[in-house]
Amino acid sequence: MKTIKGPGIFLAQFAGDEPPFNSLNEICKWAAGIGFKGVQIPTWDGRLFDLKRAAESTAYCDEVRGIAASHGLAITELSTHLQGQLVAAHPAYDALFDSFAPASLHGKPAARTEWAIEQLRFAAKASRNLGLDRHATFSGALAWPYLYPWPQRPAGLVETAFGELAKRWLPLLNFFDEQGVDVCYEIHPGEDLHDGSSFEMFLDLVNGHKRCNLLYDPSHFILQGLDYLEYIDLYHDRIKMFHVKDAEFRPTGRQGVYGGFQSWANRAGRFRSLGDGQVDFKAIFSKLTQYGFDGWAVMEWECCIKSSEQGAREGAPFIQSCIIQAVEKAFDDFAGAATDQQMLDNLLGIGRKDA
Repeated sequence: MKTIKGPGIFLAQFAGDEPPFNSLNEICKWAAGIGFKGVQIPTWDGRLFDLKRAAESTAYCDEVRGIAASHGLAITELSTHLQGQLVAAHPAYDALFDSFAPASLHGKPAARTEWAIEQLRFAAKASRNLGLDRHATFSGALAWPYLYPWPQRPAGLVETAFGELAKRWLPLLNFFDEQGVDVCYEIHPGEDLHDGSSFEMFLDLVNGHKRCNLLYDPSHFILQGLDYLEYIDLYHDRIKMFHVKDAEFRPTGRQGVYGGFQSWANRAGRFRSLGDGQVDFKAIFSKLTQYGFDGWAVMEWECCIKSSEQGAREGAPFIQSCIIQAVEKAFDDFAGAATDQQMLDNLLGIGRKDA
């Protein structure tokens, strides 16, 4: 067993135009000041990080690590959630997803996809240059608009969508492998990889690629009604990253999983600040520790009720209270006794001869 590292914080929801959230140095100083020990960096935010430069310059990566270290922080991972989304985007979402790419690519979905793929390649190199061995992203989605089987899906539609998704990602998985970095897909509604079954379909199509792994976030499973603890039992060998995010699901006579087109605050399922939702984090940390998870516990804050700054202040001590110092010896070792093969044979009655 290993002790989970943490607490870390995903900076995406905190970055902004005002200090201390508008530069890597200042946001690291802020994060360290409220108890975090690691930062997960969103690579699309130029206020904090230059992805292309990080892919090309080890000196720049040394500078980035130095900034974090000056505040007693480690860089936990890089994230390309927005770019990963654009590796595969259904035309229904073209206008909405254009904002994830440079303005020069708006209205040009093919060019946008090529840009996203290049971004992922930059991320693989940048992760290597930073000494990181795992990376966070989204899978993107081609089949998502057809999630509900009405109208009846034509035969082969899902298979074609997943075949194309695998075709786009397999060269990237190979490239990440060359850099020694795992790709950790956040399993998330809106992505074709949104639960265990969809992940398995994709994993089969990329031939069980060793770099095809998981970012575990239980909040997305609460909102789907999925057993997030058994999920760890099923996929622990592929779980390489962990977002600590809370959620609640309180269905009513008016709405359930689909939310009735309501705002986040008025949905039956909604994300909450740590400790305010229904996720059993003690059980999650126990299972992950039991299975030898050796990554970071990284807080991702998304709450429609509590302020981000309060959520962040409360987040670090909450995660710290959940981290289990992995046991190094059995609790009943004190009652043990030295053994040898003869003693074992005698205890089992092996080789006994009647007098």
